[in-house]
Amino acid sequence: MVTQPTPLRKPRAVAAPAAEWLTLDRQLCFALYSSSLAMTKFYKPLLEPLGLTYPQYLVMLVLWERDGATVSELGQRLTLDSGTLTPLLKRLQANGLLARTRDTEDERRVLVKLTAAGRALKSRAVKVPPQVACAAACPLDELAALTSRLKQLRDDITEFSSRAAA
Repeated sequence: MVTQPTPLRKPRAVAAPAAEWLTLDRQLCFALYSSSLAMTKFYKPLLEPLGLTYPQYLVMLVLWERDGATVSELGQRLTLDSGTLTPLLKRLQANGLLARTRDTEDERRVLVKLTAAGRALKSRAVKVPPQVACAAACPLDELAALTSRLKQLRDDITEFSSRAAA
C-alpha cells in the first residue's frame, strides 16, 4: 500500500474548481520554467562582452563571493554535479579566469581560485544586475524580495520532497 506524504502546511482553500487548476496558466512550474528560459535568453547578450555563458557567470558569481572554494563547494552552491561543473571550470581556466589546484592538505579536494583577470572581470559584471532590473521593470530591492521568496519556495519544496521520500 502506497501512502501519500503528509503536507508540511495545510493548503489554503482555493476558489477555483479543481479542473481549472489543470490549465497551463495556473501552473507555477510552467511560470518558473518559462521565466527561467526567458531570463537565460536575456542574459546571453549581456554576458557575451564578458566572454561568459550563463552557467559560467554563475560560477564566477560564487567565486567573486568566495575565492578559493573547492569544486564540491561550488557544486553544492550551484546544485551542479561534478560532471556538469568540471567542463565549465576547464573552460574558465582555459580563458584565464581561474586556476584549479589540488589542496596540499587533502589531495582529493580541488581548490578553485580566481586569477587577476577573473577578479578584474567583476568590475565589468556589475553592470549586469541593473540591466536585469530594467528589463524586469522593477527596482533592485523588489527583485531582491522576489529572489528571497523564490529561494524560500525552493527550500520548502526540497524539504517537502525529502520528507516524502523518507
